[in-house]
Amino acid sequence: MSRTLRFDAVLIQAVIAGALSFSHLHDLAQAAGQDGWKAWAYPVSVDLLLVAAWRRMRADGGSRDAWLWFAIALVASLGANVATAGMLDMNDVPPWLRILVAGWPALAFLGGTLLAHAHTHAPEPAHEHEPVKAPAADLTVERPPEPAPELPPAIPDPAESRSVPAQEEAPAEPAPTAPAVPVPPALLDHARKIADAHHAQTGAPIDAETLRSRLGVPSALADSIALQLA
Repeated sequence: MSRTLRFDAVLIQAVIAGALSFSHLHDLAQAAGQDGWKAWAYPVSVDLLLVAAWRRMRADGGSRDAWLWFAIALVASLGANVATAGMLDMNDVPPWLRILVAGWPALAFLGGTLLAHAHTHAPEPAHEHEPVKAPAADLTVERPPEPAPELPPAIPDPAESRSVPAQEEAPAEPAPTAPAVPVPPALLDHARKIADAHHAQTGAPIDAETLRSRLGVPSALADSIALQLA
C-alpha cells in the first residue's frame, strides 16, 4: 500500500526560515572576525538556545527565565537577519558588534546550563482514596425516635409513705437503641477496602470519624458501617 507524500506548508516555511536565519548568522559572525568553522558554530549555538528555551517553556508552563532566554536567542537571530539586509556595512563591522559576537558563546552556555538545570514543578499526586458519595436514592437514613418528655416527679403522700413499706426499686430497663441505618452492599464493600488499606498503613482499625470523612456520608451511616466492619 503506497503512502502519498504530504507537504505541510508550516513545516516548509519553518525550513526556509531556519535556513535563511542560519545563513545570516554565519555571515554576521564571519564579518565580525569569526572565520572557518567558528562562523558556522554561531548559528548552531543560537538555534540550540532557542530550542532549549522553547522546550523549557513547554515543560514548566512558561516560566520567566525560559521567556528571557527565548527572547535573547530570538533577538540574536532577528538582529542577524536585519544586519545582513543592508542595515550594516559587512566590510566595516563596529567594535561593539565584534564584542557581542565574541561574547555570545559564554552567554549561550550560561543560558543553556540554567535552562537544563532549572527546577521543574512536579504535578501534585492524586488522592489515593477519593470520597465516594452514594446516591441519595439508595440511602435511607432513619431518624431515631425522639424521647418522651420527662414528667416532674410526684410528691409522695406522708401518710402513704408511713403505711406502705418501702419496696426495693426494680432495676431500670436499658433504653431502646436506635435502629441501625441500612447500608448498601456496594458501599459496605468500598468501606471494607478503605478499612483494610487504613489498617495496612497505620496498624490500627479505622474509626467511624475517619470513615465518615473518607466516604463523605452522614455520621449515623458511618457509625453503622463501623459497627458492621468491627
